[in-house]
Amino acid sequence: MPYDVAIVGTGPAGTATALSLLKAEPQLRGNILLLDKARHPRDKICAGGLIPHTLDCLDELDVPLSIPHVAVDRAFVRVPPKRQVVCEDGGLCSIVRRNEFDFLLVRAAEERGAEVRQAEKLIDVVREPDGVRLVTDKQTYLARVLVGADGSGSRVRRRLIGTPPLPLGRAVMCDVPVADTNWDGFGRQRYDFNFLPVPHGLQGYLWAFPCFIAGVPHVNIGIYALGRTRLTNAELRGLLAAELAALTGQTGDDDYLIKKRLSPASCRTAYRLRAFPICGYHPRRALAARRVVLVGDAAGAEPLMGEGISFAFGYGRFAAQEIVSALRGRCVDFADYTERFARSAAGKKLYRLALTTRLFYGPAWRLWFGLAARSRRLQSVGLKWYNGVEDWHQRSGWEAVRAVLGASSAPPSSQP
Repeated sequence: MPYDVAIVGTGPAGTATALSLLKAEPQLRGNILLLDKARHPRDKICAGGLIPHTLDCLDELDVPLSIPHVAVDRAFVRVPPKRQVVCEDGGLCSIVRRNEFDFLLVRAAEERGAEVRQAEKLIDVVREPDGVRLVTDKQTYLARVLVGADGSGSRVRRRLIGTPPLPLGRAVMCDVPVADTNWDGFGRQRYDFNFLPVPHGLQGYLWAFPCFIAGVPHVNIGIYALGRTRLTNAELRGLLAAELAALTGQTGDDDYLIKKRLSPASCRTAYRLRAFPICGYHPRRALAARRVVLVGDAAGAEPLMGEGISFAFGYGRFAAQEIVSALRGRCVDFADYTERFARSAAGKKLYRLALTTRLFYGPAWRLWFGLAARSRRLQSVGLKWYNGVEDWHQRSGWEAVRAVLGASSAPPSSQP
């Protein structure tokens, strides 16, 4: 007998889809297959930030955040040309380790009735008249509907949807024990963002997140760049190494990030740097075909910050609704799936983030960073909208503009 739904990939997008399906249609218990080439708990290169909207999604799916995490209540942001913005609004984020977080979700899906097959590599997927055949290195499965949750390099997307690859974003990161640094962010429950290199070619930012690794306080330090950034991989790693040097007290020079010709050889680090690709969302890029839908990074992460976890839950919820409707109606073409997603709250937010990316990382960066650094109202509304607080992610753009322009005056939080 075929499965009703097979899901390739057991990251947050795949497990969120399974959990959403089981919540919407409990009779699917035993008819959902979750397939992954790795075995949990498995290592995953990711900063692990859960914004408030992600925590709301966990509550909606009745999955408590019962793993070690660091609650972030403060932010320190450096923006070009040389401004500092401080936010102490509280409840900004929770930082987890992805091996623990993903395992938590997999166990929840398995306990609720999904069949989980781990350490099983997908070899091929073939669309057939009555379903999709999945060939692994161990056996063959048949599913009425296939969900591609297999990341930026999705085999499902390449084989069954055929959309051409978009320029991939890049992220490089490493983990450093807090004891090896002069960073006070862990004790202050703070994360840091650094946009200073934007005027000199970086379409992205550097970050520092507090986290626990095996119970030991660490700082996760990384750099994110859009695929079209003009900096080379060596230059990105050089910027990250220079940031590491500053946090570990090896240099007090704050201008290392704005030198146009940074020598990577002069910025080597003893810490292990790890890189991963990020595929961005585009509203006209097909997210589905007959019997197949994409979710998570396979469908596209948001381009401004490269954040994918909250959207993994948004994709999962939307896909579950569409799949349940398709199975009930016995029509699995998913012909208007891409357009319907673009009109959803998650799709609209992704579109607006793509627009924001062009504003902040484009030729007018000076104007937009200047406005963001000077306007406390813009900071507050923007942060609430991004984090999904007070349902801002579901409100119109005009409502946000009115809130920024019509609110009472407040002192700016930027510091020269």
